[in-house]
Amino acid sequence: MSVTFISAWRTGLCAAAALALSMAALPAQAQNANMTFFVTSHGIGNGGNLGGLAGADNWCQQLAQAAGAGGKTWRAYLSTQAEDGKPAVNAKDRIGKGPWQNAKGEVIAKDVAELHGANHLTKQTALSEKGEVINGRGDKPNRHDILTGSQADGTAFPAGEDRTCKNWTSSTKGSAMVGHADRMGLNEEPPAKSWNMSHPSRGPDGGCSQADLRSTGGDGLLYCFAAN
Repeated sequence: MSVTFISAWRTGLCAAAALALSMAALPAQAQNANMTFFVTSHGIGNGGNLGGLAGADNWCQQLAQAAGAGGKTWRAYLSTQAEDGKPAVNAKDRIGKGPWQNAKGEVIAKDVAELHGANHLTKQTALSEKGEVINGRGDKPNRHDILTGSQADGTAFPAGEDRTCKNWTSSTKGSAMVGHADRMGLNEEPPAKSWNMSHPSRGPDGGCSQADLRSTGGDGLLYCFAAN
C-alpha cells in the first residue's frame, strides 16, 4: 500500500468524520434558531449590577448569538422603578407579543397574557440557551432565583423600596425581586411557586452582591425573550 494512498485514505476519513459531526449539529442549530425564550446559563457575575437594562439586554443577545439564535432582538425580562424623573419600565412591555418557545421547541406561553397567567413554565421547560435544565431546589448548587424586579403581572414596583438593585446598577446595597424558575420554594404558598415574584434578594453584603444572590439560591440569572 503506497504512502500516497494511505494519506488519501486518512484524509477521506477525517473529511467524513467532520461531515458527520457537522450534520449532527444541524438539527440543534436549526432548533436553536427558532428559540424565542431561555434562561441564561450563567449570569454576568457582578450581582445586581447588570449595567442597567441595556447591559442585561446585551447579555441576552450575546448568549443567544453563541447559541445560534442571534438573528432576533433579545430582551431581558426586567422592570425598573421610577427614579430621578424617569418613568418606571415594565418587564411585560419589553418582550414583544409572543408566542415564545424554548430551545427544544416547547411553547412556554402564546402571548403576554398567558405568560402572566396559566403559562407552561416548569423546571423542565425553563431551559437555558443551550437547552439545559437550570438547577433548582434540591440541586447543588440551587440556581432557581431569577432576577426580575417585577410584580406578578409583569409591572414595575412603585418607587421607594428598592426591588431592582437600584435599577440594575448596584452590586452592594439594595434588593432585587426574584422568581423561581422551577416553581418551587420553602412551602406551597403562591410566592414560592411564582416564576417572577417569589422574594426579594438579601444578604450580608447589602442584598445585591453576587454572594448575596447565591446565598438564597440564585446566581444572577435572567429570563430572555425574543421581542421580534
